[in-house]
Amino acid sequence: MGKFAGVEKLGLRDRETGKLIAVYPYKSEGTDAEIEEKVKYWYYQQGCENEEQLKNAYVDLLTENEMKSNK
Repeated sequence: MGKFAGVEKLGLRDRETGKLIAVYPYKSEGTDAEIEEKVKYWYYQQGCENEEQLKNAYVDLLTENEMKSNK
């Protein structure tokens, strides 16, 4: 089982700054690769202009502070 499986709060971060771009609103299921694909696809569906941000984004766990502020 990967590090993302069953996690309730994941987000997308900017590779250069580490800044949180978006919080994935669903519980993660599947392999890490499947989850990463789902999160990125979900973000792309929020707006086609997000495609550029996705080129420099990665899926990551939220910090405890980020989880508290995104409840």
